Amino acid sequence: MRIFPALRPSSRFSRFLIPLAAAAALAACSRPAPPEEPVRSVKLMTVGAGALESTLEYSGEVRARVESRLGFRVAGKIVQRQAELGQRVRAGQVLAQLDPRDYQLAADAARAQVASATTQRDLAAADFKRYQALKDQNFISGAELERREATLKAAQATLDQARAQLSSQGNQTAYTTLVSDVAGVVTGIDAEPGQVVASGSPVVRIAQDGPRDVVFAVPEDKVGQIAPGSEVAVRGWAGGQAMTGRVREVAASADAATRTFQVKVAIDDMQAPALGSTVYVTPKALSHAGIVAIKLPTSALRQEGQSTAVWVYDPASSTVKSQVVQIATADGNQAVVAAGLAPGMQVVATGVHVLSPGQKVMVYQPKSGPTPAGKAQAAINSGAVAVPAAPAAALASTAR
Repeated sequence: MRIFPALRPSSRFSRFLIPLAAAAALAACSRPAPPEEPVRSVKLMTVGAGALESTLEYSGEVRARVESRLGFRVAGKIVQRQAELGQRVRAGQVLAQLDPRDYQLAADAARAQVASATTQRDLAAADFKRYQALKDQNFISGAELERREATLKAAQATLDQARAQLSSQGNQTAYTTLVSDVAGVVTGIDAEPGQVVASGSPVVRIAQDGPRDVVFAVPEDKVGQIAPGSEVAVRGWAGGQAMTGRVREVAASADAATRTFQVKVAIDDMQAPALGSTVYVTPKALSHAGIVAIKLPTSALRQEGQSTAVWVYDPASSTVKSQVVQIATADGNQAVVAAGLAPGMQVVATGVHVLSPGQKVMVYQPKSGPTPAGKAQAAINSGAVAVPAAPAAALASTAR
């Protein structure tokens, strides 16, 4: 039986096989390299100072400077109301009436008391005259005559009291008719016929003829800038001629419900719109027009913790870095920057939420018009390769 010797790899094959196996093992264990992040294209704008154009405008209402709430001076049941909402009334015109029967009966009783007191006074006067004649003849004493005189004085006082009571009851009867004491327009009705009202309860509201006011409300952080006498521009909601008024009164305390302060502006009553009209009010003291400041679109802002920040572009390295800014107010659709930026700096205007500090970016270039077909074909035939244009200057913004 023939025995073959064991097969052994040649030394040259071993030199290639071992390194190849090691490389395969390393390739199987190592992770593939992550793909490089693409260079993002961003739109830039150059920071510059511009004039603010926004103004604060409030909604107001035209009201009479004096508005009276008229009511009966006695209690009773309303039997008739002549005044209607929006009606123009004159001084002395009847507005409403109460049922006067109870007051008429009280007046009749007072007249009866006057009649009774008059009879008692006349009787006392006759007695005093008779006793005075007897005293002259020395038939009675002086003390008896003084008693008769006192009785006469008491009867006269009772008569005076009855007459005063009759006069008061007469006034009570007259108070059952509500009469306007001023000329104006009825702006409200607070009671209807058949309703029982107490003494002094408002029944009719009348806006007196005369000066007009524009009334509007301002928040607490703005009321300190409005002073009596300051100028205010007023224009009608439905159009019409613009007017100029002066602040006449500023409320000393805030409204309990809205926490705003009421401001009254005096306007020319000859040009004033109708009562209750809605107007737009622009206080000159709250206007920011003409003030030079740095403005940015809201798309350039982002939230960084508790602060507001923007991305500042570095042309030397083509990277961006975060810059915290302080926002003062708004000017239309733009934010007014109070601190953190200087004119000439370049900031990213859009796409701020996909960037990171130190990230390399490319300035966005607007697409040019279509290339003529002849030139494009010539470039293809010559084997030319298109090269992107160099970054252009950053977009200067003076946006409103």
